[in-house]
Amino acid sequence: MDVESFDTALLRTTIGRALRRGGDFAEVFVEDRESLGLRLEDGRIEQTSGGRESGAAVRLLAGERTYYAYSDAVDEAGLTAAADAVAAAVSSGADGVSIVDLGAVFSAPEKHPVLTPPAEVGAADKAALVRAGDEAARSVSGEIVQAVIGYGDTRQRVLIANSLGDLVYDDRTRTRFTAQVVARRGDVIQTGHEAVGGSAGLELVDEEGARGVARTAADKARTMLDSRPAPVGAMPVVLGNGFGGTLFHEACGHGLEADAVAKGASIYAGKMGAVVAAPIVSAYDEGSITNGWGSQAFDDEGVPTQKTLVIEEGRLAGYLYDRLRAREAGAAPTGNGRRQSYRHIPIPRMTTTYIAPGRSTPEEIIAATRRGFYAKSLAGGQVEPASGNFVFGVAEGYLIEDGKITAPLRGATLVGNGIDILMKIDMIAGDFEVKTGICGKDGQGVPVGTGQATLRIAEMTVGGTG
Repeated sequence: MDVESFDTALLRTTIGRALRRGGDFAEVFVEDRESLGLRLEDGRIEQTSGGRESGAAVRLLAGERTYYAYSDAVDEAGLTAAADAVAAAVSSGADGVSIVDLGAVFSAPEKHPVLTPPAEVGAADKAALVRAGDEAARSVSGEIVQAVIGYGDTRQRVLIANSLGDLVYDDRTRTRFTAQVVARRGDVIQTGHEAVGGSAGLELVDEEGARGVARTAADKARTMLDSRPAPVGAMPVVLGNGFGGTLFHEACGHGLEADAVAKGASIYAGKMGAVVAAPIVSAYDEGSITNGWGSQAFDDEGVPTQKTLVIEEGRLAGYLYDRLRAREAGAAPTGNGRRQSYRHIPIPRMTTTYIAPGRSTPEEIIAATRRGFYAKSLAGGQVEPASGNFVFGVAEGYLIEDGKITAPLRGATLVGNGIDILMKIDMIAGDFEVKTGICGKDGQGVPVGTGQATLRIAEMTVGGTG
């Protein structure tokens, strides 16, 4: 399906039909998606996803209510049925067809260049990448007992039209390579994970790059076999760059999404301008980073993505808005209206969320810590957005003694409160890095980046078994 040259007359008619019984705003979202996913485990490759799917959705906003319908058939019958479904759900009683004058199709200049389109690379070559990763992981040590290597690429083309007259086309390609490796020594079992991804093509990872990702994951798993139980108590905690940003994303970022704020389910509700972090902390959500995994030219409502300042020198400076919550709050949308596919309603979501780098070096931070805990990378966790309280597992952690990183530690958890830990950040390095992930919310998964430089929290509770 040629999304870019889709029938604009049909889009106009669909928007008009959706609005004929009332409503404040109508939108049509057309999507065409091609994807391939490969997974190698125990020497066998399986295709986890693949093929092509298309569909369209019609959304109608009436006051604070949202009406949504989608069709797997992208034709006049499918769009008409979806428009009639949302119109029938509106009870204002008005009738008649609204005429919408759509502008010319707008697509942004090429922000995320794709040098090697995945469609131009055969499945056999992609399979060779995961085999190379598997071989590299197992070559690290005889204690590597399992390697799960994944490859995925997606090309998503969307066309978004609305009753404001906007008509936006966005062509999005994403590629990702992952490795999860398990090492075992006796009864001790440890895992290591590494990934690379971006809004890019196969130039992102070649066979040597695949080997590097897998070796890194294997090295983590092997190193943690030498770990001892983590200590328990309050102590300085140094978060590593890249994956350490997961803590800010989960413990703080979700509370900045405007739907949580509007419901009063966020600790940041009503705190605009208030001190929520140490003065050295500034933070952003940025959906426009060139070739970033969480980046795209427009969000899924046709709003250009941007760099949004959420914390400025310790003070709350902004929330992350979609169109609906921006309208309710009298604010401008920030390009954070995202959806997993045409089957899902857009909601406020992070893109790439990070704490800005500082002026220290990682070496200075470690040297300034007499005794503490170094969390190089984090695992999963639980967060309560309304209170900001969280518990996170640590995937890779080390003891800091006399200003030096010493013994690896296992079984550690980090326990705290989002605002409390932000207030206790006292050193930030300049080694900024972004890592990739898939963020789940309300049954939808979208690609996101999490980032930060190495930083120190002056005091934090570490849970462990030592």
